[in-house]
Amino acid sequence: MKKRIVLSGLLAAALTLSLTACGDSQADTSTDTDAAEGGDTAAETVVLKVAASPTPHAEILEQVKPILAEQGIDLQVTEYSDYPIQNTVVDEGEEDANYFQHTPYLEQFNAENGTDLVSAGKIHYEPMGVYAGKTDSLENLADGATIAVPNDATNEARALQLLAAQGLIEIDPEAGLNATPNDITSNPKNLEFTELDASMIANTIDEFDLNVINSNYALQAGLNPAEDALVSEDASSDAAQTYANIIAVKAGHENDPAIVALVEALHSEEIQEFINSTYQGSVLPID
Repeated sequence: MKKRIVLSGLLAAALTLSLTACGDSQADTSTDTDAAEGGDTAAETVVLKVAASPTPHAEILEQVKPILAEQGIDLQVTEYSDYPIQNTVVDEGEEDANYFQHTPYLEQFNAENGTDLVSAGKIHYEPMGVYAGKTDSLENLADGATIAVPNDATNEARALQLLAAQGLIEIDPEAGLNATPNDITSNPKNLEFTELDASMIANTIDEFDLNVINSNYALQAGLNPAEDALVSEDASSDAAQTYANIIAVKAGHENDPAIVALVEALHSEEIQEFINSTYQGSVLPID
């Protein structure tokens, strides 16, 4: 039987008190009158606005809409292809939450921008992969080959660590999740790294020998990470938790009833089945 989320008494009570949407945006409400009984029965709808990357995040949220609608929550999803703006619109109150990033990225954004955004829950994991460009395999990689990697600090470090796991380079162990090309201690093939916006790499895949691409952007470009990636992060590794994609909100709103309902719906059996059947290992749900 498919799991349906039943809101706690807290949410039920909150909805009857004309809750505004979480964050700083305003909730819209609709009211129906039960004329047959001669009384007024108010059925109020809370509007929850969520920013999301198109694939897979917005696609997953579309599946959540009916679940939340049964609980009086109108989930409104706005798609953004750019990473940073999704945090900006939540911080400024234009959106109540976003769904696109992992915690290391969020922490870096907060540190660089003075924002106070937090995770309301881990939802899924997208294994980062290495994709062929001018070179069709790791074995055929020539001396001086070029590799495109994301230019944001957390995803670049993640990409370099993935390449290091294949024995292509060695990285200073102390660099960890802050690794940059400057932390490479051994580069026997004299590989050259080009740092690009994460959203651009899949669109320029033929310009480089190899490309390290986030799964969401690979999917948007028509690639199948489970089949097309030459190598991917181990889904059973610590990276699955470290880089789990989250629902992010302004600090203090992570326990708001509508946000709690959203996270619970995303963890439901119904949504986990959708993720597994739709993405076939390219996106993995986290309990």
